[in-house]
Amino acid sequence: MSGLKYKILQAGFEVLAATRLSGLIRQFSASKGVIFTLHRVLPDTPAAFAPNAILQITPEFLEQAILACREKDIDIVDLTEARKRIQDPGKTKKFAVFTFDDAYRDNLQFALPILQKHQCPFTLFVPTAFPDGEGDIWWQALEDIIAQNPSIEIDLADAQTQFSTQNAEEMSAAFDEIYWHMRKMPEHDRVKLMRKLAERYGYDLRKQCQDLIMSWEELRTFAQNPLCTIGAHTMCHYELKKLSADEAKAEIQTSFDVLEEKLGKRPTHFSYPLGGPLSAGKREFDMAAEMGIETAVTTRPGGLYHDHAEHLTALPRVSLNGHFQKQRFLDVFLTGAIFTAQAGMKRVNID
Repeated sequence: MSGLKYKILQAGFEVLAATRLSGLIRQFSASKGVIFTLHRVLPDTPAAFAPNAILQITPEFLEQAILACREKDIDIVDLTEARKRIQDPGKTKKFAVFTFDDAYRDNLQFALPILQKHQCPFTLFVPTAFPDGEGDIWWQALEDIIAQNPSIEIDLADAQTQFSTQNAEEMSAAFDEIYWHMRKMPEHDRVKLMRKLAERYGYDLRKQCQDLIMSWEELRTFAQNPLCTIGAHTMCHYELKKLSADEAKAEIQTSFDVLEEKLGKRPTHFSYPLGGPLSAGKREFDMAAEMGIETAVTTRPGGLYHDHAEHLTALPRVSLNGHFQKQRFLDVFLTGAIFTAQAGMKRVNID
């Protein structure tokens, strides 16, 4: 997130929180509820250079979010109940869904005790290559490599490019340029480039994946918990829009098959990796629907409406953002209509 965009969003959150407008908007909005996107839950304070800190919240903020739902009489439900309420054309009680992407081990260490304490249902979306140590958590690997070296050399646009990474400002500049270059690359080319970079700087991608992601044995702890719904998140966490139709379908299908084999139950819910317009669009939404998936979630911002009853494989989410961990902002996060406005007032965003 750029500095200017962050400042604008923060100012908007502050105004909405100070005036309590979000509560009024939620009360009179047609939005039925929200689905929260979460990734990591960690007690640590991020370093000065931590571009992926946006993906982590503290255990305290997670607990505050759960309590805010309860205090405001907002039901916390699973995705199947959310689907039923979306399909109901009448007025239904406001709800929130907590979803965690990628199966980070810290979800077991720091999130699960809080979720159990408050009997909070949740969904865990698992990319099936990750528990085998075969995942490509490249965004974190890039951050780590930059943080651990005084300079970085990498092949960008067929030219060797060198970045000085002596301080947080230089590190951030290097990360932004390399990250967005990789985001625009075909997935298989990005994988090759990341592996070449990791090899050059002695970074063990397999060990990183094993350290950060739960094993299958640990995932069974989640799968056996009645509060937990296991959802699919592809096999390799590729941006599906960059793949051929056959490759994309195989990524989805294989993840469902593996989860059924490993955990004993076939999932019915799905999350698109990265999940924004660059990563998933109408082709992927139609594909998921044709495969009979009950719901599929994006990271496009927005609340949930009855309009989504015809687009259950293109559901928006609201990110519980690591840069906005203030208790007074929770009323804003719980107001889906605000994020629909952020998305240009489009209730259903499938373009």
